[in-house]
Amino acid sequence: MTSKNMIFHHPLPLNYQATSASGIRPIKMLNAFKSLGYKVDLVTGYSAERKKCIKKIKNNIEKGLEYDFVYSESSTMPTILTDRYHLPLNPLLDFGFFKFCKRQNIKIGLFYRDIYWAFEGYGNDLNLLKIATAKLAYKYDLKNYNKYLTKLYLPSLEMGKYVPIVNGKIFEALPPGSDSNNHFDADANLSSSEDEKLNIFYVGGMSEHYQMHLLFKVVSQFPKIILTICTRENEWLSVKDTYPALTDNIKIVHKVGEDMKMLMQQADIVSVFVKPHEYWEFAAPVKLYEYLGSRKPILASNGTLAANFVKNNKIGWAIDYKPSALTKFFVDLVNDRQKLVKVKGEMNAVAEQHTWVARAKQVQKDLKNEGSFISKSL
Repeated sequence: MTSKNMIFHHPLPLNYQATSASGIRPIKMLNAFKSLGYKVDLVTGYSAERKKCIKKIKNNIEKGLEYDFVYSESSTMPTILTDRYHLPLNPLLDFGFFKFCKRQNIKIGLFYRDIYWAFEGYGNDLNLLKIATAKLAYKYDLKNYNKYLTKLYLPSLEMGKYVPIVNGKIFEALPPGSDSNNHFDADANLSSSEDEKLNIFYVGGMSEHYQMHLLFKVVSQFPKIILTICTRENEWLSVKDTYPALTDNIKIVHKVGEDMKMLMQQADIVSVFVKPHEYWEFAAPVKLYEYLGSRKPILASNGTLAANFVKNNKIGWAIDYKPSALTKFFVDLVNDRQKLVKVKGEMNAVAEQHTWVARAKQVQKDLKNEGSFISKSL
């Protein structure tokens, strides 16, 4: 049997203890490729380490080793500024390697994480010179993506209209996934009795992109509902004063890993009910797919990509971001818990279509060269 070889590129060290989406996703995708039977050669770390990895891979190719494809997970930073202190120590390294791979007929797919830098408000905490430098570096990334990539993967195709320079024909959606070996019991802890509290859970950021003031306000009026917000302590402290005083049924916790998952397991509903704005029209948050993997019905706000996903797959509820709409939803749900059971019945089949392994299979299908290996001269 022919061995399956691939190259995995990420312009930072891999962080196996990551708690943020930008660190979690590369690990999840790497493990998914390995589960498909790939022998993975890494081009990761800071630029000095990546340089050594590239040299080794070039030697492998010279000796006749065939690679099916390159898969890259970008950083939220420009590629040339991912070294310590954000200095461009090896500005030609990564795209020189991409050029080499393309000449060797090795297809390249790269996941482009976000487009914050193209929006008003980017760099409010930076001086003008740093903002200008960063934006030039982001555009340098895009110019090279346009030259060398077979696929530019995006969290959603809706994001594509904000991505300049790159030919849209190579865009493909590759949203986050969930773990296929999920240990959650889909029927556990369901509050079926009207006398029991209804538990709502949110995990994630508390920045300007995740405004939940309306959710706090409405929940505070429902003693039968408990809202648990799991977020980083520093993020909560930075926004705490903008939220109303906490009532007894709203809890703020700072859990990660298995402790966070246990809280999710105890929930009846999970939430991405945030104030809609332009960025949410194309953002595909990792938490949405973690929620799906946990088989927990999802509450989303209309006007967001998450709401469209929830509605199209019948895995929860999309509610207008208005006090009256959210209040009516809670009244109806508190009085009829069977609505939870109905939604949970839809979730297993949908979840299996959106695992990390399913994402890796999509990349394999898109990029794997069929037929003979053609080596081109350098």
